[in-house]
Amino acid sequence: MKTFLLSLPIFCMLIQLAQAGDWPEWRGNDRDDLSKETGLLQTWPEGGPKKIWTSKEGGLGYAGFSIVDGTLYTLGAFGKEERLLAFNASSGKKLWELSIGELLTNGWGDGPRMTPTVSGGMVYALGGKGKLVCADSKTGKQKWSSHLVKDLGGKVPGWGYTESVLVDEGRVVCTPGGAQGTLAALDAKTGKVLWRSKEFTDGAQYSSPILIEQGGERQYVQLVMKNLVGINAKTGKLSWKSEWPGRVAVIPTPIYSDNHVFISSGYGVGCKLVRLGANEPKDVYENKVMKNHHGGVIKLGNHLYGYSDGPGWICQDFKSGEMVWNEKKALGKGAIAYADNRFYCLGEGDGRVILIEASPKGWKAHGEFTITPQTKQRNPKGKVWTHPVISNGKLYLRDQELIFCFDVKA
Repeated sequence: MKTFLLSLPIFCMLIQLAQAGDWPEWRGNDRDDLSKETGLLQTWPEGGPKKIWTSKEGGLGYAGFSIVDGTLYTLGAFGKEERLLAFNASSGKKLWELSIGELLTNGWGDGPRMTPTVSGGMVYALGGKGKLVCADSKTGKQKWSSHLVKDLGGKVPGWGYTESVLVDEGRVVCTPGGAQGTLAALDAKTGKVLWRSKEFTDGAQYSSPILIEQGGERQYVQLVMKNLVGINAKTGKLSWKSEWPGRVAVIPTPIYSDNHVFISSGYGVGCKLVRLGANEPKDVYENKVMKNHHGGVIKLGNHLYGYSDGPGWICQDFKSGEMVWNEKKALGKGAIAYADNRFYCLGEGDGRVILIEASPKGWKAHGEFTITPQTKQRNPKGKVWTHPVISNGKLYLRDQELIFCFDVKA
């Protein structure tokens, strides 16, 4: 008994460490793309880190990864349908698959775009045409489904539904858009509609909502074409709204920090920082330093990092909006991820991955490699758009049906 009691704290610590390395949804536990893992390679050997496995069973599309309890979840297109997929995260073996609706066809590449959300033993996934499913995370058995168009009155955006739904306090928060309310909250266990944002009825775009606590109120923050909004988590009522001059497509996820929300869009729009308070939200700055089309922006400390159309990879001061540094020649446009004082930068055009210091002092590389092999099934207009994910000492990358796992532990 004494031995058991002594070992119990160690066991609990190991469980916590395992959970700390999980990546249960889009951009991680707090939707900020900041991995809390340590003990990772700070410099890669020539040719990059060791590849553990490659799977050719991912299907087509640009869907991202969530990893929980040793299982990797993603989506892919197979023929005329889209499927939710589960793989062993250590070996790449496919565990199960579930059909989640008809195929989204698109000139830039067919198939799903979102990242599944894992919560409470369930996995929630949204197809490109708007079918939302809840399935048992272990078996893949469907528990319920709803349709953002047929059931919730939404309209499929031009490039398909791409948001990764948010699960919070028994609510599944999604963005069907439309006259019944831009946002909807469904019961996580049954799929029953709990509320709609009836005061806010803009069409859906491509960003994913985030959760914030503001002024004692739990809110969901979402960005669409012309507005950034805060929605009361319990009631669906509009808490605040800030205008935004979006063009063509609004994609990046908002960033919240210390009563401030940062947003960015491509197509020449730029970025702005909004301060929230007791009164109406107030713009702190609006400029064209960070014009992030897609690929993500990460706030680390007092700085923002990501790819900006024009200046390339940049570091931007969060509070002032001023550019700190930029690097245009080392790597083309792409996506960014963070873990253990390093940024993992993925070039969408050539599949190169560069490890750089996470520092406001400048771009300093610590190794690179190129994804190989690369798919032969990608649409000619498509690129390597799935964001990198670092979880439990492994780096996961994707090029359509090809999923790659690398060992990045030190």
